[in-house]
Amino acid sequence: MDHGARVYESVLEMLPSEENPSPLVRLNRLSPEGSTLWAKLEWMNPFGSVKDRAASALIEALEREGRISAGKSIVEPTSGNTGLSLAAIASVKGYGMRAVVPNKVPLEKKALLKLAGAELDVINDNLCPSPGMGDGAIGMARTHAKAQPDRYVMPNQYENRANVEAHIRTTGPEIWRQTDGKITHLFTSLGTCGTVTGCATFLKQKNPGIRIVAIQPSEGHDVPGIRNKSELHVTKLYDESLVDEVIEIDFERAYTGAMELAQREGLLAGPSSGLIFEGAKRVASRGPVGFGVMIFCDSIFKYMSSMLRHVPALKEGTEA
Repeated sequence: MDHGARVYESVLEMLPSEENPSPLVRLNRLSPEGSTLWAKLEWMNPFGSVKDRAASALIEALEREGRISAGKSIVEPTSGNTGLSLAAIASVKGYGMRAVVPNKVPLEKKALLKLAGAELDVINDNLCPSPGMGDGAIGMARTHAKAQPDRYVMPNQYENRANVEAHIRTTGPEIWRQTDGKITHLFTSLGTCGTVTGCATFLKQKNPGIRIVAIQPSEGHDVPGIRNKSELHVTKLYDESLVDEVIEIDFERAYTGAMELAQREGLLAGPSSGLIFEGAKRVASRGPVGFGVMIFCDSIFKYMSSMLRHVPALKEGTEA
């Protein structure tokens, strides 16, 4: 592969690494006075999100362990991004993919999963087929894997340490190198918690003084892919000792924040990025942020139906 010339024998060679990092872009109009905020654009990864990192690591782990082979399928609960990355990588490698998604996932993501070749189970997330298995999507995926072990294998992004290791190996080193070690704050969200735990593990080894700030949506939110701390019982990857602060932001600000990023910085970031941006601004309002890096997980294109619902002004002038 030639990262300089951008010439690749396979789309998998485009996956991010320290030598091929996702871009880091400075906010010029929206950084609060006295602070410097930078966005790490994870939608520039080949399959469109930060989950390319975890998905690649999860499949590699299955291969090392001899748990998957041609003709067998992956089954995984997903809010869309991990499933899309898994489906795309599986298609290249000759594996099948079955994605179990809550009904609240935006239509755009459901369509993309099918486009990538995934079988789709769409369920009411209030219904859990097996008590004690967590939310409905996780329970349903586990049911498939247990009922048909000869057909399905579940990597389980909520418990598999390969998720964390992906960020120790790639995201953390990329950020350290891109900032020349000057990073003072890392702002990220909570979901499976592979990103926050992996990045924090690496960065705090380099400099224990780096502040790790997790941004959570208010309870009752509908921001796909991220969780409030009250929802973290489904994951075993969250290491609270690595997180210096958790900030809660009204989830509606995820959508207005995304619109502000698009209109003032030209960054077409998704709602989770809007939420992280709002959290970073709150920290900066208390005192200068020297070099703050925000993980922008994906782009706005998967969420336009949600944006139209939450930001009515976007509809004005678009309907005949």
